[in-house]
Amino acid sequence: MVSTQGELTVVLADDSTVHALNRTWRYKDAPTNVLSFPVAGAPARHGTPRLLGDIVIAYETTAREARAQGKSFADHLVHLAVHGFLHLAGYDHVDDDEAETMERLESTILAELAVANPYAAPGVSVGR
Repeated sequence: MVSTQGELTVVLADDSTVHALNRTWRYKDAPTNVLSFPVAGAPARHGTPRLLGDIVIAYETTAREARAQGKSFADHLVHLAVHGFLHLAGYDHVDDDEAETMERLESTILAELAVANPYAAPGVSVGR
């Protein structure tokens, strides 16, 4: 039987920490709102959940973007966590087709969590 359980860590960090992580691990010397660090090839031991990875969300950026987009901090935080989770699950948004697939999944998951579709408003981008 294959375990369908998984564990992940969500870290809410300050912007300077997220910027430094982005520079160190993605070689992008720029701030960002969310980063995901998947654990590659980490099989679960029998009876334990598989470790999926880490999601790091920039607190000040999240607050600033929520205000600018006219949404609650909590809703934007949930959106960024879902976005990060989808990266851990193997989704990406490098090209337009991938971005559309990922945005559609995000919107579907967020609807289940009673969070409005963030892509209904113009100018919304996550992690690009």
